[in-house]
Amino acid sequence: MAKMHHYSLPLASVFASLAFALASCDRGPVLPESTGYGPDPALPDPRPTPSFAPHVDVAPAVGWGPGEKPKPAQGLTVTAFATNLAHPRWLYELPNGDVLVAETDAPDNPERSGPSLRGFFESMVMREAGSHKGSANRISLLRDADGDGVAETRSILIDKLRSPFGMALVGDRLYVANADALVRVPYHDGDTHIDAASVKVVDLPAGRNHHWTKSLLASKDGSRLYVGVGSNSNVGENGLDEEKDRAAILEIDPANGARRVFASGLRNPVGMGWNPVTGALWASVNERDEIGDNLPPDYMTSVKEGGFYGWPYSYWGQHVDARVSPQNPDLVQKAIRPDYGLGSHTASLGFTFVGAAKLGPFRNGAVVSQHGSWNRTPRAGYRVIFVTFESGAPVGMPQEVLTGFLNEKGEARGRPVGVVIDRRGGLLVADDAGGAVWRVSDGTDRKQVTGSGAPSVE
Repeated sequence: MAKMHHYSLPLASVFASLAFALASCDRGPVLPESTGYGPDPALPDPRPTPSFAPHVDVAPAVGWGPGEKPKPAQGLTVTAFATNLAHPRWLYELPNGDVLVAETDAPDNPERSGPSLRGFFESMVMREAGSHKGSANRISLLRDADGDGVAETRSILIDKLRSPFGMALVGDRLYVANADALVRVPYHDGDTHIDAASVKVVDLPAGRNHHWTKSLLASKDGSRLYVGVGSNSNVGENGLDEEKDRAAILEIDPANGARRVFASGLRNPVGMGWNPVTGALWASVNERDEIGDNLPPDYMTSVKEGGFYGWPYSYWGQHVDARVSPQNPDLVQKAIRPDYGLGSHTASLGFTFVGAAKLGPFRNGAVVSQHGSWNRTPRAGYRVIFVTFESGAPVGMPQEVLTGFLNEKGEARGRPVGVVIDRRGGLLVADDAGGAVWRVSDGTDRKQVTGSGAPSVE
């Protein structure tokens, strides 16, 4: 894979100046990253930083050099399932084993960041991290027909979308969650390209799109679709009028497009899945920034119908965020405490349950991708982890499944996002900054074939 060029001296100088200006800010006590994990993470006193110039410590995205790849846990192997993709963010496996990848980025919307110093810095941070460089606006299909763990064919299944993200097949209809609407197209087994125009099912919250991704999950019977919608701000600084039906999981009837808020107060719910033991909906949630290196933890949690999880008024249950005005103490009292902390500022996005997969000791639990921090020193995340579940609940500390996304200089060769267990039991990981999809397994599920196995582009 060719290396990506990271930003020039003027941008580096801006970040250096910003870091120097904020060097005297109190970032809170120096705590091990591990204290932010588990059902009872550490919650030190908040240390707010100026909202117009937040603390920035982003890993510049440089891409993977020749022969480089992430490092799997002992006993596992990793292969490049596909490379040279345009910012691959999310994955979905069709019943026949074909893998769909959303090649996507933030929509071109000048309202998203707003005409402010904060918006200016946000845009620069995202670009330095490998994002906000234009969206391919397509879903590609990857096919590994010979079972060697490498997709030998690739085609564009659907294009002309608007920052697509979540995907779900229900019957003969493939649903796609764009940044601004849920749409559907007809699908037939084996399709490699769909010519039919997409049909809008229902609008989704858009506008500024501070968080633009819209994840998607179908109910077991396909009668309902669930969409994860992130907030339009960090803690409501753009006004709560902009947060209608945001920071929430929406429930949609695909037959008529009716939608309602299933659960709220979830700042940025991204990965979602059905707990195989309890049947409950679970989600990974990316929490707020700018109150210190160790607050608050991202988390994964069961999601209760009608439940409120705190944002923007509180975090981790009833811990009030004093930056929010006006306050809402009555709603804070109803805030549900999450089930399991995933570390502060790790950007825990991808989430999938794991049963008897071909992943060595990593069975009966959940895999979480941690896209990586930008508001924490030292940096956190930039890895894929596994958490064991017992009787339907997470237990113990996380274990690393895939690392090596940061090089020895602290640059990001890649950043993991979407994760899915494929039908042969391997773990697929979308790496947006690295332009790749990686496949991790114990090696027993792959057929032995000859040849280079390099993905072809059609």
